Amino acid sequence: MGRRRNRVGREIASLLLRSAVGGTMIAHGVKHGRSLEGTAGWFGSIGFRQPKLQAQASAVVEIGSGALLLAGAGTPLAAAAVVGTMGVAARSVHVPNGFFITAEGWEYVTNLATAAVALAAIGPGRFSVDHAAGLDRRLTGGQRAAVAAGLGLAGAAAQLAAFWRKP
Repeated sequence: MGRRRNRVGREIASLLLRSAVGGTMIAHGVKHGRSLEGTAGWFGSIGFRQPKLQAQASAVVEIGSGALLLAGAGTPLAAAAVVGTMGVAARSVHVPNGFFITAEGWEYVTNLATAAVALAAIGPGRFSVDHAAGLDRRLTGGQRAAVAAGLGLAGAAAQLAAFWRKP
């Protein structure tokens, strides 16, 4: 009975994390996409060299990673996209402002990225595309977390190196 309860709890945790992180990413992407010109202007003001491209990429990556997480499809890669997006946001905007989000600090972006890595570690759960396709059993939880964190941070570093300069 105890093992079954643990499995049910894990399924619920996975579904809740997928919904919260995926839904949040979709909402952010839609917000950026609705006002591409305004988002591009903001990206330019914080030091991005190709602000229109950054605004478009941000909307696509946020909506895409959120939708993948909601479906539980490509979970480690979708989580990596969240980590990368939050890594870019942390470095380009939030880190200089301290911890708390009330002062535009890094509290929120770090928690969202950490939740994405945790989701990769526990897996997408039974009610997911990854499970239906048997993809959730190819890597261990630690390997999935490493993929999410490693690819996400590497992607953030590459994007920052290629497109961002501190204003």
